[in-house]
Amino acid sequence: MAETKYGQYIVTDIKSDLKLPSYRSESRQDPTDTRSLPTRVMWLDSQVVPGAFYSECVWIWPECASEKVVAEAHTHPFEEVITFFGTNFKDPHDLCGEVELWLEGEKHVMTRSFLAYIPAGMKHCPLIVRRVDKPIFHFTVGPGKEYA
Repeated sequence: MAETKYGQYIVTDIKSDLKLPSYRSESRQDPTDTRSLPTRVMWLDSQVVPGAFYSECVWIWPECASEKVVAEAHTHPFEEVITFFGTNFKDPHDLCGEVELWLEGEKHVMTRSFLAYIPAGMKHCPLIVRRVDKPIFHFTVGPGKEYA
């Protein structure tokens, strides 16, 4: 969208050369196995839009549920917000599944739509998507210029 003065600030495509860190399971999966992979819709960082912070948006499908770790335990030098929203429009608090998230070694099993604030330096994950009854929307954001 860079044809206009401010079009450079509108992102409509996924980052073409996206490389995930080794603690993210997608970096270790066969990309041709689309049945079990979430659909990454958008990615923002300072390489996509100069000066921007990190953010990503992902759809998680029923076929994605497993006992596999989506992200292993790690830390960031910046804060992060991790969210999961269910798609039960009669009850938006219903996660439509089950997500396990660990914070500093403490296990949290979520069945309701949620937002988790992760302070800079806090060890978080593993993250496991255990059950997906209906699509779940996952969104993360952090003030780091790149996801590292």
